[in-house]
Amino acid sequence: MSGGWIGGGDLIYFLVALFAIFGVAVVVLIFLHSGKDAGLSTMFGGSGSIGGGGVVQKNLDRLTIACSVVFVAVSIALAYIV
Repeated sequence: MSGGWIGGGDLIYFLVALFAIFGVAVVVLIFLHSGKDAGLSTMFGGSGSIGGGGVVQKNLDRLTIACSVVFVAVSIALAYIV
């Protein structure tokens, strides 16, 4: 396609790439959350029942929500473009 960095067809490829990246990121971040006892987050600096894990969980929650919002926004953009 002719034009700048993001032309007509390039926009679709860009959004599909973002869709795939944020989709995988959301899945990985969800797996990192701890369940009732402890999850994979304890392997990466979070502590199960010992104090100090609240900050890690809170930041993990924020990052998961942010990635999920971007994923949904890209999904809606792709639905209107394609």
